[in-house]
Amino acid sequence: MEILTGQRLNKAAKLFRAAVILFSLLLIAILTLYFCVLIYAKILGAPPLAVPQSSLFYSEDGTLFAESHTGQKRYWTKLEDISPDMVAAVLAVEDRGFYQHNGFDYKRIAGAVFADVKAMSKVQGASTITQQYSRNLFLNHEKTWFRKLNEALYTVRIEMNYSKNEILEGYLNTIYFGHGAYGVQAASQYYFGKNAKDLTVAEAAMLAGIPKGPSHYSPFLSFENAKKRQGIVLASMASEKYIKKKQIQALQNEPITLNGHLEETKQLAPYFFDAVQQVLKSQLHLDEKTIALGGLKVYTTLDLHEQQIGEEAFKSRFSEDSDIQGALVAMNPKNGEVKALIGGRNYEESAFNRATQAVRQPGSTIKPLLYYSALEHGFTPTTMLKSEATTFTFDDGKASYTPHNFNSQYANKEISLAQAIALSDNIYAIKTHLFLGEKQLQNTAKKFGIQSNVEAVPASALGTSGVKVIEMVNAYSRIASGGKEIQPVFIKKVENHKGEVIYQAPTFTKEVLDRDQAFVLTGMLTGVFNQKLNGYASVTGSTIVPRLTRQYAGKSGSTQTDSWMIGYTPDLVAGVWTGYDQSKLMERTADKQYAKNIWADFMENSLSKSTFKKFKPSGNNVIGVKINPESGKIATKDCPVSVLTYFVRGTEPTEQCTLHLSSEEKEPKQQERKKPWYKKIIPFW
Repeated sequence: MEILTGQRLNKAAKLFRAAVILFSLLLIAILTLYFCVLIYAKILGAPPLAVPQSSLFYSEDGTLFAESHTGQKRYWTKLEDISPDMVAAVLAVEDRGFYQHNGFDYKRIAGAVFADVKAMSKVQGASTITQQYSRNLFLNHEKTWFRKLNEALYTVRIEMNYSKNEILEGYLNTIYFGHGAYGVQAASQYYFGKNAKDLTVAEAAMLAGIPKGPSHYSPFLSFENAKKRQGIVLASMASEKYIKKKQIQALQNEPITLNGHLEETKQLAPYFFDAVQQVLKSQLHLDEKTIALGGLKVYTTLDLHEQQIGEEAFKSRFSEDSDIQGALVAMNPKNGEVKALIGGRNYEESAFNRATQAVRQPGSTIKPLLYYSALEHGFTPTTMLKSEATTFTFDDGKASYTPHNFNSQYANKEISLAQAIALSDNIYAIKTHLFLGEKQLQNTAKKFGIQSNVEAVPASALGTSGVKVIEMVNAYSRIASGGKEIQPVFIKKVENHKGEVIYQAPTFTKEVLDRDQAFVLTGMLTGVFNQKLNGYASVTGSTIVPRLTRQYAGKSGSTQTDSWMIGYTPDLVAGVWTGYDQSKLMERTADKQYAKNIWADFMENSLSKSTFKKFKPSGNNVIGVKINPESGKIATKDCPVSVLTYFVRGTEPTEQCTLHLSSEEKEPKQQERKKPWYKKIIPFW
């Protein structure tokens, strides 16, 4: 009997030793595996925590006017901008030991294993916030060992490389709350119509309970289930001392006002929005995915007030029975900021952006560029050339070109450069162009920022080479700025999803035009609206002059297929183009008036509340002289009309006008010979 008992004890001892050895080996294997995971995680480094987020686009005044997403609303909100009650509710119900553990809550894991074994099925989870964040970022939700191992690896990597606050912030911005809302900010807006920082305790408790099962705990799908889950969250918050137990019932009885929809950003300025996205691609070299889902915050130059004025002008001016199209661009000449942009009459019918993509003939709006070059080469506002029907011949008489003025009207005498601009005389333009050389305009256009090719041919002086609306408005902005190398600016600043500034708009200080000559040109362009310059025809801006309440400089232009009006004040430049997409001839009288009328509407309404400003001379090197427009000479008291005209000092005329003197006055008077002083004393001497 004793021998048998000893054998049993010996066998039991052997089994115990084997169990100890096996357990020790298992423990060593686990520890070895754990340290291997740590080393491997360290080698791999920090995993990127970027997740798809809606990119937000803001107007000049901070209004959200557009956003990009794929049907999922995702916003990133900093931890300090989330209600502390929401943070407390999530920690209480999801991971009470979050700030104490290293990514794994071993006590909860053991408890979950025991519960699962007891029930013989998986009944309890033990995932920490970090584990859930890892799963949301990098993995799917399938229940496999491979996924579990990957989740553990990512959890270790995240905990090793990021602070607890960074992890919690990321988790709160990525969890799914149902109904297409990802993250606490989108969920707060959807369920309660408010920002995450403004959530009450009751709202936070209800919201924190939803991620466990959005299809089950959404108050829109089952308000009863949502209230039960809210009670569990409140009890957890009380257990963790975030609230007092006696508050639970009152908070659960607190009325909840549900919103039921994500605030949709109105589709404002769609053509401007497209242009901004194009800038992000071409200038910042961002890909489409980053632009759409990179969580960018793009602060643009859009002035919603001016944009609305432009759109209203389009609606009120264009006839509904016409399929004519139009485009408008408005810029601040001081910094190049694009304040408004319209690329067509209806974005839903045609997304083609005629402001930035269409290449159209600018007509006479190209002439200011030509005349700036003329000023640089010795012309002045009173340079006289004859306006008459003219045929220009080339190649030893083998080729000819016969331009015409509007309605074939000519002065049949010499006119000044100032009057040629005001009346838009084509003969004067061609003569100037040929005098300077046909390549001169081509080179000058580049100086004005025109990237489209201007051909070196006689007709280019009349705007036959196609350009874009944005290019022409930018060119006029360079004149209005006093010669600065202005470029269109659509974006002031771009921040990435972390709030880091990745782009800042440039400032323009380089001068590419002579500031004095630019001002002289501006002075001549005000003549387009000055009826004192009427001659063989009315000034080209005469039809809209009665509606203008301040000083403008500008130029209209027209071809058989295009109509333009570009003009500016010291603070605002705007250009309007109208025409048919297929370059159909503009035969209707109304078609030829749209551009000017829309431009006048836009400028007057945009500037209605601003201070009246005149163009100020660029400096002491500019002098103003009153000129008789008919003769181009200094006006006298006998001249019926005089126009204040600016010149670069030293180039102003010195000869007075004699056209309006009587015949006797025109003949020089014989001055009496001055008597010597002694004749006054002794007359007979």
